[in-house]
Amino acid sequence: MLLEAIEHRPKMNWAYTVDKETIHLRLRTKKQDVEQVHVVGGDKYAWDKTKTEIPMRIFASDALFDYWECEAKPPYRRFKYGFKLQGGGETVWMNEDGFHFTERENADDFYEIAYINPEDIIQTPEWAKHAVFYQIFPERFANGDPSRSPENVQPWGGKPEVDSFFGGDLEGVRQHLDYIADLGVTAIYFTPIFKAPSNHKYDTEDYLQLDPHFGDIDTLKCLIEECHGRGIRVLLDAVFNHSGKTFKPFVDVKENGADSAYADWFHVREFPIDVKDGIPTYETFSFEPNMPKFNTGHPEVKKYLLEAARYWIGEIGFDGWRLDVADEVDHRFWREFQTVVKEAKPDAYIVGELWHEATPWLQGDQFDSAMNYPFTYAVRDFVALGKTDARKFSYSLSTQLARYPLPVSQAAFNLLDSHDTERMLTVADGDKNKLKLAVAIQMTYPGTPCVYYGDEIGIDGGADPDCRKCMEWDESKQDLDLRDFYKNMIALRHEYPALRTGRFDILHAEEGEHTLAYRREDEEAALIVALNASDKAASVEIEITDGMNKADSWTVLHAGGADSEAAANRSLEAQKGRLTVELPAYGYLVLKANSSSAS
Repeated sequence: MLLEAIEHRPKMNWAYTVDKETIHLRLRTKKQDVEQVHVVGGDKYAWDKTKTEIPMRIFASDALFDYWECEAKPPYRRFKYGFKLQGGGETVWMNEDGFHFTERENADDFYEIAYINPEDIIQTPEWAKHAVFYQIFPERFANGDPSRSPENVQPWGGKPEVDSFFGGDLEGVRQHLDYIADLGVTAIYFTPIFKAPSNHKYDTEDYLQLDPHFGDIDTLKCLIEECHGRGIRVLLDAVFNHSGKTFKPFVDVKENGADSAYADWFHVREFPIDVKDGIPTYETFSFEPNMPKFNTGHPEVKKYLLEAARYWIGEIGFDGWRLDVADEVDHRFWREFQTVVKEAKPDAYIVGELWHEATPWLQGDQFDSAMNYPFTYAVRDFVALGKTDARKFSYSLSTQLARYPLPVSQAAFNLLDSHDTERMLTVADGDKNKLKLAVAIQMTYPGTPCVYYGDEIGIDGGADPDCRKCMEWDESKQDLDLRDFYKNMIALRHEYPALRTGRFDILHAEEGEHTLAYRREDEEAALIVALNASDKAASVEIEITDGMNKADSWTVLHAGGADSEAAANRSLEAQKGRLTVELPAYGYLVLKANSSSAS
């Protein structure tokens, strides 16, 4: 046993509480090095009477490690624990004091969860785990009220430029809510709608005012009310890292320099503020002089921004926030932000724009989720670009799942593209079978999927601003087959809770191959997703083990790829505990165990 590879910490994603009586514990070991792991635990005040052993299972594996997990329900909400590891003919006990080759007589030096305090439970909004989001860039979705369009508005459907306007507004969204609901969408994510001079509105002028080109407050409230009436939640985007150049306090600093009452609202290195050799004399987003960075540690800045956070949730009715450039804002501000937002709406969903590992923000005291770009690029590399094989792709997924507590993974904001990236169809070089395969993964993987507006009808686009094209409303120019595919995949996700919060396990992922299989399972259903990310037909052999359901008959719920219709609505038979699945190029099957055969 390689002891140096074994890792556990009594916090973060290694040991956390999920409700008032349940603890999840995890342990990392060298890959294929340990055969069994048990948690040895009990109450610290009644060790002899409560001592128990709980078996752990491997829930994820990457290139180097296996990740073990178990659930414990301490009778008195206190838990002392250590680990018993077996492998290679030896047994090792691990506790807070290190490794031992004989069992400890007491639990004095064991890890400890001193008490399950309700305030420490990692809770993410239950509705978010079951939602399917639809991202809307308001300026490009629909022009429902031309009287509000900017003077320099371009004809709808033109080529997007950095500074172009096409007149999209909130009334346009309201007029197409039936379309959105028909897709099966249960939540909308709007990019910013605050008053701002740009088309994207990330250069905010006033955090408490709706941009008049989008509508007025009555229009907005009507839109939210109609969304809620259809069972659709609404997420609002904002950037609290920086303002825009027309933000009045910044204008005052430009005019009055160090004498401005707002001089400390920003990080100014030199007065008067200026741009020298392309570098502003004040902190900004990137080196963009039109986006001055806030001093979020300043009491007045904090008061202003937190009031905005409360206002749009508490008085206007939004259901949560997506937070731009979240990793450049201090953690103390985000903790106060969460308190304000959750007081206004306890089940508000808070998503940070974090492009990499987001552990520091996802401990239950700041965000519920992050923009899961590691998932985005893992899918792109495997499906669209062919850069990785099935094994490497499975390692990427496993690493992501091992990073975060289960409630966080179940609410992870899983996207394939956005207003900040190339469209997935463009990454896939226009191959819609690749796009469908990527969506099939997205809709059957743990987390909250988000569809970028227009993807469902075949809109393509390169990097910003090309990815921000106008929505196409002429059905003769829409890919209706692709739209039906999205509807069916979303409906499948809604139909089976196992696809949302069920167990996830990799069943098949071999080096050098591009076939992959994984299962999603809960008490109601056992599903297998088998897929082929190559341009040639292939077969995959899946071992039906681990008591998952030793079904010998499986029904195809959904199929995709070339000749996919021929694969649908049929049954497959397992032979001697093994299931062989034939897959077309860039195809997939979603299979359900027939209950009469399942154990």
